[in-house]
Amino acid sequence: MDELSLLRLNRRTLLKGLGVVGLATISPCAFSLAPGQSTPLPRVRLQLSDYKTFRSTCAMECLHCNLTAYVHQDKLIKIEASKDFNVKCCLRGISRTKWVYHQKRITTPLLRVGEKGEGKFKPISWDEALDLVEKNIRSTITNHGNEGLLISMHAGNMDSIKNDMGRAFFDYLGGSTKQAGSLCCSAVTAAMIPMLGLRYADTRDTIADSRYIICWGNNPAVTMHAYYKNYIKAQENGARIVVIDPRFSETAARADEWVPIVPGTDTALALGMMKIIIEEQRIDAAFLRQHTGAVYLVTADNQQMRADPQDADSYLVFDVISQKLVRHDSPGIEPALFQHQLPANSGFSTVFEQIYQQAAAWPVERVATETDIPVGTILRLARDYASNAPAMIIQNMSGAQRTEFGTYVAASQFYLALLTGNIGKRGAGVCDAGGARQMAKFSPIIPPAPNAKKITPIPVAKVGDWIVNDKPHPIKLWWIMTMGVMTQLPNTNQVRKALQKVPFVVVADNLMSSTALYADLVLPVTTIFEDVSLMAGVRSHYVQLMEKAVEPPGEAKPDYWIFARLAERFGFGEVFNQPIEHYINACLQGSGITLEQLKKGPVRPVEGDWVPFKDGIFRTSTKKAHFFIEEWQKQNFSPLVTYLQVKESIKGSPELAQKYPLMAVQRKLARSVHSSHGMNEWILEVQRNQPNVMIHPQDAQQRSIRHGDWAVAFNDRGEHRAIAVVTTQIKQGVVSLDNGWWEQQGGSSSHVTNDQFEILGTGHCCNSTLVDVRAEG
Repeated sequence: MDELSLLRLNRRTLLKGLGVVGLATISPCAFSLAPGQSTPLPRVRLQLSDYKTFRSTCAMECLHCNLTAYVHQDKLIKIEASKDFNVKCCLRGISRTKWVYHQKRITTPLLRVGEKGEGKFKPISWDEALDLVEKNIRSTITNHGNEGLLISMHAGNMDSIKNDMGRAFFDYLGGSTKQAGSLCCSAVTAAMIPMLGLRYADTRDTIADSRYIICWGNNPAVTMHAYYKNYIKAQENGARIVVIDPRFSETAARADEWVPIVPGTDTALALGMMKIIIEEQRIDAAFLRQHTGAVYLVTADNQQMRADPQDADSYLVFDVISQKLVRHDSPGIEPALFQHQLPANSGFSTVFEQIYQQAAAWPVERVATETDIPVGTILRLARDYASNAPAMIIQNMSGAQRTEFGTYVAASQFYLALLTGNIGKRGAGVCDAGGARQMAKFSPIIPPAPNAKKITPIPVAKVGDWIVNDKPHPIKLWWIMTMGVMTQLPNTNQVRKALQKVPFVVVADNLMSSTALYADLVLPVTTIFEDVSLMAGVRSHYVQLMEKAVEPPGEAKPDYWIFARLAERFGFGEVFNQPIEHYINACLQGSGITLEQLKKGPVRPVEGDWVPFKDGIFRTSTKKAHFFIEEWQKQNFSPLVTYLQVKESIKGSPELAQKYPLMAVQRKLARSVHSSHGMNEWILEVQRNQPNVMIHPQDAQQRSIRHGDWAVAFNDRGEHRAIAVVTTQIKQGVVSLDNGWWEQQGGSSSHVTNDQFEILGTGHCCNSTLVDVRAEG
C-alpha cells in the first residue's frame, strides 16, 4: 500500500488533469509534469491553435474509442474524446497522459539480477538485450527444438500489427508453442463459427429498436459503457430490459428486472425456455424452414443425412409436397419441420424434433430446482422473449459462458434467437463483440512462414500447470507481450512457479507489471501516441490510424521494431523491417479503405446501421444457420445443445463443496480493462484502489464477516484478500471477486480461479470455481 500512496493525487490536480478548463485555452501545467520536472511551469494561457493534435485509440480489449491528443513543445498535454467519433471515451482513455508519463515507465532494457519476483534489475543496452534473446532462441531450438519456445499474448494491445508481428516472427523461426483458446469468449467462437459461420458479429447499431432485451450473464453498463446510451434509448422507446446474473450489477440497477441464477445452470434455463416456446407454438416455423438446418434429417444412429456423402452441403430434407427425400436447397419444396410430417416408421427425424427432445427433458419445475429461479419467472421470460419482437440477447463478455460447458451456454442463446426468428433484423439477434472485420475483408500483414511446423499448443487456462509439469513438452524460452499472465491466467500460484521454472522469460511491457517482476529480461515498449499503428479489429466498427504524437521516453520501442531487429539477426529481416506503412497497407488490402483516407480520420467500412446476418443470410457455406454441430460430435459430445453439470460446483463436486461451499464469479470493473490501467494515477484517485468481495449477509453472518472488514477468499489453489461488501446484491451461496488487481496491490482474484479449460472451446472456466471466505485475523 506504500506504493499506492505514492501514486495518489489531490482532487484539484485530478480535475485539472481531466481538462476542466475553458475550451478556448489549455494550460500545459494543468495536466502533468514532464519527465524529470520537479516543479510546475509558470501558468501560461495558450490558444488551441498553439497545439498540434494527433489521433489514436485505446488499444486494449475495450471498445476502441477514438482519442485526440494535444501536444505542445513535443509534450503530450491532454487527451480527450474525438469530437467527430460516434462514442465518447471514458476516464481510462483521457487518463492515458498519466500512462505515457508514468513515474514507473520502463525506459531501458532491464536484466534480472535478483531472484524472480524480487524486482531487482540492472539496465542494459538494446544490443546487449537483443544478443541475449538471439542466444537463448538459438540454444533453445538447438537443444529442445522449436517446441521449447512459447509465446503468450492476448488483449493488452489489440491493434492490427503488434500481436500479428509477434506470431509471424516465431513462425518464421520454424514455429513455436502457442496458447490455444482465450481467456474471454472462445466458447462463443466454438458456438458461433459452426452455427452461423462468423464470430464477432454484434447488434449494437440497432439495440434502440429492440422491444425486449435479455442481458444474460454480462454487464454492458461496464463492458459496453460507450454504447450504453443505446440501451437507455431502447427503454425510452418502451423496451423492457432483463438481467440474468448471480450479481445485481450496474446494468441490473438500470434494468426492469433482475433474475439471479445459480452459476453454471444457464443452459438448463435456456432449454426450459425452449420447451415452453415450442409447446406453446411460439416458434417462427417459416424462418426455421427457410433459413436454418432445423429441417435437416437425422438417422436413428444420430447422423445427418446427405444426398452425396462427398458433398458436405447436400443435406437431405423431406418435402411434404412431393413426399420425397430431396436436397435442402432444391427449388419449390416445403421441408418437413415436425415429426408428424414425416412418413410413419421412417427411421429418421428432423433436427428440430431432436432439439425438442433435449428441451422436453426440462419441465419448468425441474428448471426452477436447478437454477433457483421461480417457476413464474421462467414462464414469463420464455413468453416475453418469444412474443415481444424484435427481441435481443446480449452475451458479449458473458460470465455465463466462462464455465466448463460454456459453448453450450452460448449456443443455447443462439438457439432461442433462431427458434423465434429473432435474428437478422433490426432490434433482434444475439449481441456479441464485433467490429470492422465483420463488415470488410482485411489481409495478413506478413506472408505465411514457409517452414513453420505444427506444434501442440497449450490451452490458455492451463499455461501455468502445463509448464510446471512439462506438458506437452518442456518450455525453455517464454516470450510474453500484451498480456499480464500474473494477473489474468487462472491459478496464479502455479503461473508463478511456471515463470520461475522457465530458464529465460522475456516480458515486453511499458510498466513494471506483476508479470515483469518475474522476467529474466524486460524490454521497454511504447504506448499509444508513441508509435504508428493501425486498429482494424473486432471491437470498433471503425478502422483507425494510430498516429505518433510524441517520442517515447528513454529507449522504449514498438514491439514491431523489436521483431524487425531480431528478424535481421535470423536472416529474414526483409520480411519484418519494412516501414510501418507497408504493414498497414498490407492489412487494408481487400477492405476498400486506404491509408490516405485514414489520415483524415476513422473510416467505417459500410454506411448505415449494421445488421448481422441480415434477412436470415448466414456466413456458413449453405448460408443457413446450423443447430446440429458435427464438430462437437467428433469430440464425443452431443451435436445439439444439452445441459451438463459443471464439475466444480455445489452439485458437481459435493465433497469439495463441503470444504469450499461458495461459488465464485468474476467481476469486471470500470476502473481497468483486465489489469490495464491498474496502476494509472488518475484511476486510483477517482476509483477505489482496493479489491472487494461481495458476499450475501447470511453467508457473511455464518463466517463472522462484517461489512468493510478485510476478508480472504481461499481454496486449494490460493488466497485472495479483499474488502468485504456485505450485500443482498449477490445471490446467497455466491461471492463476486474483482478482476485485474496487480500483485503490487495485493494480487488478482485469479489466485483462486479454476484452471480447467472449457472442453469444446478451450476457454476459461473462471466462473466454475468453489471457494470459502474467512474474516482476516
